[in-house]
Amino acid sequence: MLDSLRPSRSEPAPSNLQHAFRLCDRITREHSKSFFFSTAFLPSAKRRAIRAFYAFCRRTDDIVDVMPLRSAETLAQWRAAAQRPANEQTDPVLLAWATVRQQFDVPQRYIEELVDGCEMDLTINRYATWEQLRRYCYCVASTVGLISMHIIGLRPDASRERAMALAEDLGVALQLTNILRDVGEDIGRGRIYLPQEDLARFHYSDDDVRHGVIDGRFRALLRFEMDRADALYDRSCSGIPLLSSDGRLAVSAAATLYRGILGKIHLNDYDVYNRRAYLSQTEKMQRLPGIYLNVMRMGDG
Repeated sequence: MLDSLRPSRSEPAPSNLQHAFRLCDRITREHSKSFFFSTAFLPSAKRRAIRAFYAFCRRTDDIVDVMPLRSAETLAQWRAAAQRPANEQTDPVLLAWATVRQQFDVPQRYIEELVDGCEMDLTINRYATWEQLRRYCYCVASTVGLISMHIIGLRPDASRERAMALAEDLGVALQLTNILRDVGEDIGRGRIYLPQEDLARFHYSDDDVRHGVIDGRFRALLRFEMDRADALYDRSCSGIPLLSSDGRLAVSAAATLYRGILGKIHLNDYDVYNRRAYLSQTEKMQRLPGIYLNVMRMGDG
């Protein structure tokens, strides 16, 4: 990977760029079936751009989670490489992402904050309060929503400030859903994202997490966090009508299907240690007509 981050100043050949976008498409399909499904409803140019962005996020995250050696050094090099223009890229994911970043004029601030969030995982494995965890969720997920908003676009009369605030809420909701689904997987990496103040509220300890204890305390804890996520989903859904009309179905599908993971956690009796909560392809297709009707009812209100 380190060699692939070294800059090249030649203009990328069209065939190289096509290969780069195909690779990003494959990475998205392999690593997030829900995101791949949802982004299928975008126009081709925006779909290609969003999937390139997902591949960039996936590779950034993998530096921390999959490459235990030299992670800090590699992440620093990746951060620097991600700032270069497309004609200086040799890594295909960075080539596709740099092309998208330039095409849609994505603010560098959000990219830096996203990498900051991934960098937190190198040094932080506990969060004392919800506000601390929310900041992490903002960095790793709300920035994704804010960048996606630049790609999808807003309707001409939309309030950008309101749209940004609601995009932040949706990002936090999505990341909190991730955290609740992956409690068992994360403890295997030595991480407990659930706020320590919330564990204390329900008299549930770090040792209980390590031993995968599922009891009344744990179910109450997860219900508390799921209610928090639901409130964020409810608030953020009013931001969907502010988006460009050709992006609303994709965003609504992504939010609704991901929110469905919370229901699956409940159906699995809150066993997030041994069972992975997800929606099957059939379940996604069954929910699609309702998602479509909801989007049609939204109008531009």
